[in-house]
Amino acid sequence: MVHPLFVSFSRKTMAKHLLIIQHTPWEKPGKHLIQAARARKVRLDVWQAWHESLPDIRPYNGLIVLGGTPNVDEEDRYSFLKHEKKLIQQAVKEDMPYLGFCLGHQLLAEALGARVGPNFTTSVGFIPGQVTKDGRRHPLFRDIPSSVSLFKWHTQAVLPPLPKEMEILVTSMDCEIEAISIQGRPHLVGLQFDNYSASLRDVREWVNSDLGWLLKAGADAMKLIRDAEEQETLIGAQFDTLFDNFISLIT
Repeated sequence: MVHPLFVSFSRKTMAKHLLIIQHTPWEKPGKHLIQAARARKVRLDVWQAWHESLPDIRPYNGLIVLGGTPNVDEEDRYSFLKHEKKLIQQAVKEDMPYLGFCLGHQLLAEALGARVGPNFTTSVGFIPGQVTKDGRRHPLFRDIPSSVSLFKWHTQAVLPPLPKEMEILVTSMDCEIEAISIQGRPHLVGLQFDNYSASLRDVREWVNSDLGWLLKAGADAMKLIRDAEEQETLIGAQFDTLFDNFISLIT
């Protein structure tokens, strides 16, 4: 079963229809993602992976895979990961456009032959990131500045060395590999950051729902909320551009 999140399309032109994979109840499609889709009349369906049967991806024009509590190697604890990994492998094999965030980024990297494991530091909150030379050439980052604000919430990361065809699009002091794509396949993209859900409303919900983990990580919950309020407009505008660029990669 999938849940329609936003359904609206022109009678003259069929809208893009994307499947969103959600892994954790509180890590929902965020305000920035929903607003960007609504502005472009993109149809979004949500598959809540932890309690629903695997959907058929054939009706969709692309996948958006969100973050979540599991690590990529925790299939025994989160049994849905086994089925989801097969779905992602199918999508990659069929060259379906893919935009992954955090866990979704890591699952894509694993499907493409990269390693995922503990990052050298816990990365939580709003930090600066740098778009690399490859990133500046990549269509996803068209009209986005070289220095970008990233909303982070992770301890795992994609680890070097990468497969030779994989490009690093964004990097930061907290995480070497903040975004990836594949040479010649720019519609396959993974982002370690969660900017789709970086609005003040979303960050408050994340803080309230994952407070124990935050405290264990030594994060300042009140600073997170202040930073979200301060950066909401900027990150929202940049995410809107990024989403527009991703939609343009769907043929």
